[in-house]
Amino acid sequence: MSFKSKVVVVTGASAGIGAATAVSFAREGAHVAIVGRNEAKLKDVAKQCAAVGAAPLVIKADVANDDDARRIINDTIQKFGKLDVLVNNAGVLEFGTILDGTILEAYDKIMAINLRAVVHVTMLAAPHLVKTKGNIVNVSSVAGQMLSVPTANAYGVSKAGLDHFTRGSALELGASGVRVNTVSPGPVETDMLASFATQAQMQQSGVKTILDRISKTEEIADLILFLASDKARGITGSVYVSDNGAMLKYM
Repeated sequence: MSFKSKVVVVTGASAGIGAATAVSFAREGAHVAIVGRNEAKLKDVAKQCAAVGAAPLVIKADVANDDDARRIINDTIQKFGKLDVLVNNAGVLEFGTILDGTILEAYDKIMAINLRAVVHVTMLAAPHLVKTKGNIVNVSSVAGQMLSVPTANAYGVSKAGLDHFTRGSALELGASGVRVNTVSPGPVETDMLASFATQAQMQQSGVKTILDRISKTEEIADLILFLASDKARGITGSVYVSDNGAMLKYM
């Protein structure tokens, strides 16, 4: 899956799935713009990208900030002259419940990044993707399709909304030759999983899947690259689950 001469923006690229995805795109020849809030971690990811491909454009930005969102796309176009792939990966996990009165605060924080920012960045990127007949890959979660712990209710709502936004975006942008798909991971070895496991009072080894394993970030990156490639040229509006059978355990 060569992405030689392709320009890719990856949000939430300072760690986890985003970092693995950025490095994978660089390895396949892409010019990558990596976006995140932690400058030190972004610089580390930039070194990893440069070790296997071209040095990326580093953009320290908060996707939930409208001015930053505009700067992400503007800086990418100014640097590379085009945009072929947008990976909306940035996301946060906050906990809150209805009865203890904390769900609204969690909801507001989560939706600003997990959904509103995706809508905004997609809107800003779309005209450039139309020009290149590019595509979008959104990173969701099986939490958008299943219920796990009550404290993660708002997070699940954000991911369910993201899945539906993917379908709506595919419906609108397909006429312009732009594909839009979602990757929906289950448990992945990231800081977010550690936070979720603690909240659920489980050790990481206690997160059960049908295949009795937890995914590496590189596995999700592989799926993202597939959906962004010409090998997936007939795929749009789809939600691709990669969860080692976790949904089967809890449905």
